[in-house]
Amino acid sequence: MKELLLFAALGLGQGALIAGVALGVVLTYRGSGIINLATGAVAMVGGFTFWALKTGEIGNGMANVPALVLTLIVTMVFGALMELIAFRPLRTASPLAKLVASLGVLLIAQAGVVLLFGTGNKSAPGILAEGTVTLFDVPMPSNRFVLAGIVIGAAIVLATLYRFTRFGLATRAASENEINGMLAGLSPNQLSMVNTLLASLVAGGLGVLAASLTQLDAQVLPLVIVPALAAALLANFTSFAIACAAGLGIGIITSEIDYLQTLSWFPTADDAAIPGVKDLFVFVVIVLALFLRGASLPGRGELVEQRLPFVPRPERLAQPAIVMSVICVVALIVLPFDFRQALINTMIGTVILLSLVVITGFVGQISVVQLALSGIAGFSVSKLATEADIFFPFGPIFAIVIATLVGMIVAVSALRVRGVSLAVVTLAGAVAIQTFVFANPNWGAGGGVGSPVADPTLFGINLGAGNGFRGLDDKVPSPVLGFLVLAVTVAVCLLVANLRRSNLGQRMLAVRSNERAAAAAGVNVRAVKLTAFGISAFLAGTAGVLYAYNFGSVSPTRFAAFTALGLIAFAYLGGITTVSGAIFGALITTEAIMPFIFSKWIIPEGKTGTYSLLLGGVALIVTLIQNPEGIAGANYKKKQQKKRRAAASGAGGGRGGVTAVLRGKPGATTTAGKS
Repeated sequence: MKELLLFAALGLGQGALIAGVALGVVLTYRGSGIINLATGAVAMVGGFTFWALKTGEIGNGMANVPALVLTLIVTMVFGALMELIAFRPLRTASPLAKLVASLGVLLIAQAGVVLLFGTGNKSAPGILAEGTVTLFDVPMPSNRFVLAGIVIGAAIVLATLYRFTRFGLATRAASENEINGMLAGLSPNQLSMVNTLLASLVAGGLGVLAASLTQLDAQVLPLVIVPALAAALLANFTSFAIACAAGLGIGIITSEIDYLQTLSWFPTADDAAIPGVKDLFVFVVIVLALFLRGASLPGRGELVEQRLPFVPRPERLAQPAIVMSVICVVALIVLPFDFRQALINTMIGTVILLSLVVITGFVGQISVVQLALSGIAGFSVSKLATEADIFFPFGPIFAIVIATLVGMIVAVSALRVRGVSLAVVTLAGAVAIQTFVFANPNWGAGGGVGSPVADPTLFGINLGAGNGFRGLDDKVPSPVLGFLVLAVTVAVCLLVANLRRSNLGQRMLAVRSNERAAAAAGVNVRAVKLTAFGISAFLAGTAGVLYAYNFGSVSPTRFAAFTALGLIAFAYLGGITTVSGAIFGALITTEAIMPFIFSKWIIPEGKTGTYSLLLGGVALIVTLIQNPEGIAGANYKKKQQKKRRAAASGAGGGRGGVTAVLRGKPGATTTAGKS
């Protein structure tokens, strides 16, 4: 019992941080209707800013009070910029667009902190006095109780502010009916700004206070948003008291899990407690919260929403497929080995982005779990070969089936949710798979060590990187592996393009547009969503298999949550609704053609991935605001406008010439002839 009480007290530190971020999430949602995935990043910015000011990383070192004041100012400035640049231009956009914009802010903040301060855990200076209190004859750290008291006090102040003040009433009125609120003289922009500043103040302040009690790590702090979202979901994104209590409770329970992992009966892997149990617990909490609460978030009376990006119907498939295939074959033979590797990575990136095109572009569901499904297929290929002697081609087939089945399980758990809610549950699922599966030596690689994958062979012919044909430079990887990846990529591109043309594709678009209207028209919404999840998981699994054969091993670090979030950014930038958009987006994915070129001549060595995420976040926000259709969508629109102008010009000239002839005007014959 003493140990349980001690670990409960220790969990108050992490719980206070989770509760503080959850309060920030609720604040932002009540003020602007945005589920801000970057709230954890605000806590990270606060923690690192205070650390830098205190330790002299910035300046000459400061005392606690001025460093804390300046840190809070920095977090509020960060919040103001986030509101002005990313959120306000999208105030009338769809909830999905707003969520993706917050994802862009998250990527920018995380990459920026890594570039400024590096990776790894920092020793954050403490503000709260250290000491112990005795409770039930058990000495416990007092600073945990002080921190919990601070976050509880913040929740009480916020609840009072929103219930009894004019500002709180105005925020509630604008959230219930934004148009009537504007007619009554309320400014949604001002209310949203104030709420965002308050959210930044709360999250940043708690990030500073909790950093010395938890972890000051640029890879860890932003992902506090996952348990914070669980707490906010339990609070229905409206109740500060429930969000605070749920956050503290999640922190305490996860700390108790740490204690349980020390007991002899707890399951182990390689003589250590199995990892990822805490993340799995948070995922279960989110699934249960969404299942019990229902499919939709609390409604907001907003202005008319903009439509989701246009989904053009592919017109020609054979000609571009043949042309691009020929170009890629020549490039695989002629290019040096490093460019050849980058081209192969680009084609694999195209396949994984096509899985996002299906689930997000065609059905309107943001799924963060696609990269995790790729990892499941990659690890399955390795395990099937090393432990069951199942090799190519049956090994990859079984691996893709396994990834598809896991994707269907995730789909079933999320059937009652859609859109923004689905992004929440799949983000939690991606983190849980990364830590509970990939880091587990029994199922994944464990400890970041790669699982070996042998080259694929068929009828005695090596189809992998080690084939004897090495192109013009006679170096690995062999172009033969590139030919294999190219064949699969072209087949997948044709599959997705024809899916858009099919009746199933039309039903997907109907579900994306309006699920209730689609159901009224006779579309089985549940079946369409399950089918879309299955196809998307199949494509993600295919990409994972190609990745495994490409690198010859599978490492957990390549399937991290931030990489998965970056893929969504690249997909939106290229064009989330088209095959060509996936190709454009794949050009800038990690280790693809464009990052390789930048790393070779522009970006310092070892920082390519971080710069890619930074540029991806910036480009994502710009794309959402200026060009929601992405690069491919913009090109399509330009072509259609040219066709319409040409058709109108031709039709106009023809009509003018015929009219002139009938009227007997001079020059009639010439005009008609030109037309």
